Amino acid sequence: MTGISEPLSAPLDIGFDYTRSLGPVLSRFATELREGRIIGVRGSDGRVHVPPLEYDPETASPLDDFVEVGTRGTVLSWTWMPEPLEGQPLAHPFAWALIRLDGADTPLLHAVDAGSPGGIDTGMRVRVRWAAERGGGIRDIACFEPGDTPPDPPETTGQDPVTMLTSPIRLSYQHSASPEESRYLRGLAEGRMLAQRCPACEKVYIPPRGACPTDGVPTEEEVELADTGIVTTFCIVNVPFLGQRIKPPYVAAYVLLDGADIAFLHLVLGCEADEVRMGMRVKASWKPREQWAHTLENIDHFEPTGQPDAPFDSYAHHL
Repeated sequence: MTGISEPLSAPLDIGFDYTRSLGPVLSRFATELREGRIIGVRGSDGRVHVPPLEYDPETASPLDDFVEVGTRGTVLSWTWMPEPLEGQPLAHPFAWALIRLDGADTPLLHAVDAGSPGGIDTGMRVRVRWAAERGGGIRDIACFEPGDTPPDPPETTGQDPVTMLTSPIRLSYQHSASPEESRYLRGLAEGRMLAQRCPACEKVYIPPRGACPTDGVPTEEEVELADTGIVTTFCIVNVPFLGQRIKPPYVAAYVLLDGADIAFLHLVLGCEADEVRMGMRVKASWKPREQWAHTLENIDHFEPTGQPDAPFDSYAHHL
């Protein structure tokens, strides 16, 4: 490929809120935390596990012998966090530590607000610092702090048990595209669909791979494809979720562009969801040019062309 300058690079942020039901054991643990108490569970060998386990690590039997443990403990090991990340327990430098609470036999991982690396050591006694607002599981413990006097007990709530928890999942990093991917992305910024052809099997890949996954040889020949294709497989989205920009029902489909040998996932709009079908001919609906960037999101969606459906044999090997 020619005409490639510096590979493209940009911050990439991936995130979603993960909501889960807790079950009887972790629900009990989260509910007790909200009320200012910490519990573990006793296993068949007599050890008290904190956080509580749902099943015995020795026998795999369900565990239900709950034991209240202390709000103070001993640091078994630790590491310093000089630059906290977004979403971590403290916004200033702190220590991650394995802490064995009084009455427990297994350590709990949590943050210790030690001030500096010199403020924490293996064997040091620490105590709980409760969060101002509780009901969020392990985050009801804001952190631990040096000290061996009992912390002030928080006010109990007497509310219903905690049965569900929502945990924000976030991953942020700098993504650097390969030279082939950078060429593809620059093409999208110009309204072009750029692919690569394998010199051995002659399969055409979009987005470009740099090497053919079938033959393992470099794919250097550039191919410009039309923005028309067919629907190979699809699903109708009926379930709403956080951040959804289209009201269900709508269709997410794999679109095989004319001349390509691999389909990619995109939206199919412009008709009722139950009208979408395998083999349907579709065409890209581009956003206004002033909104284009180096992204496949320049194509807002695909929509039916009104042409006759493609015969199944023409895409049977691309499902």
